[in-house]
Amino acid sequence: MPLFGRRRRDYLVASGSRFTLESPAFGDGARIPSRYTCDGEDVSPPLRWSGAPGEARSFALIMYDPDAPVGTFIHWVIYDIPADASGLPEGVPAKERLEGLGLQGVNDFSRVGYGGPCPPRGHGAHRYYFALHALRVETLGLPPRATADEVVEAIKPHVVGHAVLMGTYER
Repeated sequence: MPLFGRRRRDYLVASGSRFTLESPAFGDGARIPSRYTCDGEDVSPPLRWSGAPGEARSFALIMYDPDAPVGTFIHWVIYDIPADASGLPEGVPAKERLEGLGLQGVNDFSRVGYGGPCPPRGHGAHRYYFALHALRVETLGLPPRATADEVVEAIKPHVVGHAVLMGTYER
């Protein structure tokens, strides 16, 4: 049985229209700079989105690594992001409640907030997906510290759009 008991799972709920998610720090499919990993400062990268559906009332983001030897590994869970947001700044603080940015869940490092790429040395390149969901509700009704599984179950009936950014990292 894998560590954390996690099976291979996709944390993108691909419903509704597709919109754009990007980072000025790296391109889609490109290597994530070490600054945003456990080998660097381990701060979250800046993210920007555009073209979200007009009916979006909030956003939820899950960052995950499907290539981890223990199964899909969750690096970041942030939800109840206000509808008027068009991005997240670099270095989002590791706090449960973020003024004007929403709530953060627990990652598979057992911490609140962002935990950067940190694949085992010699394991090859891993893919890191930033899956952003546009939702038709302002809040999911979840407390801070929700897990990715809890967020996915809560968002399923409310997704009106999605965007994905994928970066890679190898140690």
